[in-house]
Amino acid sequence: MHRTFKAALAAATILGLQPVLASAQEAATTQQSYTPPQGAIEVSIPMRDEVVLAGNVYLPEGDRPWPCVVTRTPYLKDAMYGSADAGKKYTDAGYAFMVQDVRGKGRSEGFYRAFVDDGPDGYDTVEWMADQDWCNGKVGITGASAMGITSNLAATYNPPHLEAAFVVVAPSSRTTGSFIGGAFKEKDSGDWSRRQGISEEVISNNAANYPDKAYWANGEINENRKYIDIPMYNYGGWYDIFNEGNVRNFVYLQNKGAKGARGNQKLTMGPFGHGELSGDLSYDAGGLRGLTIDGVDQEIRWFDYWLKGEDNGIMDEAPVRAYMMASARKDAPSDKNRWLEFGDWPPAPRDRAYYLHADGTLSPDKPTEADTISYTFDPENPVPTVGGANLTFERGPMDQRVIEDRKDYLEFMTPPLEEDVVIAGPVTMKLHAATDGPDTDFTVKLIDVYPDGYEAIVLDSIVRARYREGRMPDEISMMTPNAPEEMEVDLWDTAITFEEGHRIMVTVSSSNYPRFDVNPNTGENPGPGVETRVAENTIYMTPDRPSAIMLPVIYLNGED
Repeated sequence: MHRTFKAALAAATILGLQPVLASAQEAATTQQSYTPPQGAIEVSIPMRDEVVLAGNVYLPEGDRPWPCVVTRTPYLKDAMYGSADAGKKYTDAGYAFMVQDVRGKGRSEGFYRAFVDDGPDGYDTVEWMADQDWCNGKVGITGASAMGITSNLAATYNPPHLEAAFVVVAPSSRTTGSFIGGAFKEKDSGDWSRRQGISEEVISNNAANYPDKAYWANGEINENRKYIDIPMYNYGGWYDIFNEGNVRNFVYLQNKGAKGARGNQKLTMGPFGHGELSGDLSYDAGGLRGLTIDGVDQEIRWFDYWLKGEDNGIMDEAPVRAYMMASARKDAPSDKNRWLEFGDWPPAPRDRAYYLHADGTLSPDKPTEADTISYTFDPENPVPTVGGANLTFERGPMDQRVIEDRKDYLEFMTPPLEEDVVIAGPVTMKLHAATDGPDTDFTVKLIDVYPDGYEAIVLDSIVRARYREGRMPDEISMMTPNAPEEMEVDLWDTAITFEEGHRIMVTVSSSNYPRFDVNPNTGENPGPGVETRVAENTIYMTPDRPSAIMLPVIYLNGED
């Protein structure tokens, strides 16, 4: 029903640019005059339930109407776009631009529920804009991170006047933004929520309600993207917390999307994090916020093509632009770090299995002996997080050697490579493992080991054993003590050249804290005051139960 809803904006007596009424949660503002940022005109926008949201509009010079671009933010419109030239990028390019406080934030009315209301609110906002005398009826939506999420959610409601979107670093759903493999992203998701004023009770409820499909329904972009019927440009980073979202939203929409979406998508993935990278590696690839290729702003090009009808050649270019990472010590970066173009993603890889062996080696050879390795996992002493795809703390290709001496942290490594191994696409771990209790976690890292020993993390992930078959109630099952089970660990996508002389390393453990909450090994949800137990976990490396990481190997020169 909501996909075909025609926003009845009969309550919208505000058709022009009039000062907005103050938010109910900011009643004090009513006692004071409000002046919008220089160059902005504040507008009030009624939603279908009569809640009024506030936006700042920036208009270009010249004769109206213009094509329009909107971004919707929980970070306060006046704070993020409060400078005199806030809308200059867009107005200089001939677009009317609006930044809007989402429901319950800033000067907008209502109660803030992170991303729950942004589908219908985004729909109503787009349609309101299209009806203004300064808009020609063509609307684009844009944003990074939280604003990318609100953009995706609006697109799932398919507003009739939404023509295109430019989405920078956004997940494929609320759940993948907060959970990986069933484990809660304790520090990132928890800390972000606290910064938004979300209560500890709600944060705890989010963590406990992971299996509840209805609880997350309003934010499940991946289940509703079949309704997206527009061209979208996804721009992301290999070390970004939302790597998965940009890549997999592109893959689905480009190949399986609705008529207006299929074949009209773009993807750019660079060596970026959700902020500056930590560690000793550096990639000369611009930055996540630059959005430029050869000095040309790709967002404006995108909107020029789809909102103005300018034949600027952007759709004649390869759909995928991906940065191929390689050796990148700050004092000696390899010339194999470079941008590549592909017709699709993944670029026709051939999955190559690298098997774990009990002697600590990693090899394309399948085990021939019935070997296992066991280790003790104590939830009171978790393996610390060092780099990776983090938001609120150090991120990127940091050196893992600081944790390599732990007995609950297993390492498997190839000999020095005799030739480059180039991968591009999704990486998965086929893990055969057991535990002596009802539940536990298994963590996996993919690491590039430099000749001097530097261990640069490439990808990492986790699976909570009870969710090994899925998160729906009929898929959840506890482990049978000491009975091996096959589990698939999704490490997401990357593009990297493991250069000649380097080693490929895989590590297996049962914790990675505070990146993920720590499993108490009891079958209970993690949380304050929850009792824990020490687990004995076992990795199988046998002919009938081989554990292997699947690497998407490509051959850039066409050779096998």
